[in-house]
Amino acid sequence: MGVIIKAIEYALPQQVVTNADYEREFPDWHMSIIAAKTGVYERHIATDGETALTFAKAACDKLFAQHDRQAVDAIIFCTQSPDYIMPPNSYLLHKYLGLPGSVLAFDYNQACSGFVYGLVLAKSLIRSGTAKNVLLITADTYSKYINKKDRSTRVLFGDGAAATLLCEEAGDRGIIDHLIDSEGSRFDQFYIKAGGCLIPRSDATAVEVADRSGNIRTDNDIHMNGMGVLSFFQSMVPRQIKALLKNNGLEVAQVDQFLFHQASKLAIDAVAQMLKLPADKAFSNIAKIGNTVSASIPIATKDALDAGVVKPGDTVVFSGFGVGLSWGSLLYRF
Repeated sequence: MGVIIKAIEYALPQQVVTNADYEREFPDWHMSIIAAKTGVYERHIATDGETALTFAKAACDKLFAQHDRQAVDAIIFCTQSPDYIMPPNSYLLHKYLGLPGSVLAFDYNQACSGFVYGLVLAKSLIRSGTAKNVLLITADTYSKYINKKDRSTRVLFGDGAAATLLCEEAGDRGIIDHLIDSEGSRFDQFYIKAGGCLIPRSDATAVEVADRSGNIRTDNDIHMNGMGVLSFFQSMVPRQIKALLKNNGLEVAQVDQFLFHQASKLAIDAVAQMLKLPADKAFSNIAKIGNTVSASIPIATKDALDAGVVKPGDTVVFSGFGVGLSWGSLLYRF
């Protein structure tokens, strides 16, 4: 018996912001140069009043147009941009879906490795007998946390949500193995300093400061040391993937497709180069979507399946990396 991905659907905001839009707003941003590094040419951005839950609902509407929502007995919701401090978004979604009280529900605070974490959590729930059909939601609206004058983050991130349905099935399909690693000592390489209980938001945390590159942000906004994070993951992610494959008696060449977190073109290319991957084995859809954080891998997976890039019988590696710092890789057979 294997724990399989039964279906994936996703939803994006209707508002599309292009590089031309940003260049009109900030002529000195030189978006053609930035796009060559990020690989992002447009992204979907939530409007006022739209939240991670908005897009989670829309993704679920697509999913349950074809599948039985009443079969779901667990909801796990990954987000770093919840609608409320409490309750968790999973309970708001539980209400929206009209599910019975017997359904287990919880949120977990994870970012770019969140889909891999979610697959591992879902597998654990199913294998333990706690649940049979797990609804995994990965949804974020990072645009709410980005200073509009911060070029380093604003050009990169998009908003959206994915809904993934998992269950157990006889046969050799499904999750094969995984590795997950953490480096908490580097937490401040990618974080929001204020807004929690340690440093509440205040007039002092709302003061704008420019960094050496001219990016402007406050302590209430996302701080990302892009090159520092890239350098770290360029070293650690390929090492983790190689270890995962070795544990399962596989070589890189035996994997049909690598579905990386869509961090940036620079990040994907760097990891692919370290693994010596041909261009057609590192699927990317970042150009028109941007970095959608925890939703990026399932969105890329759905697009790869729809395009026939990933086919039944294929062996793939999912690999996510980001806030924490955290990174996780999972071996899967479709």
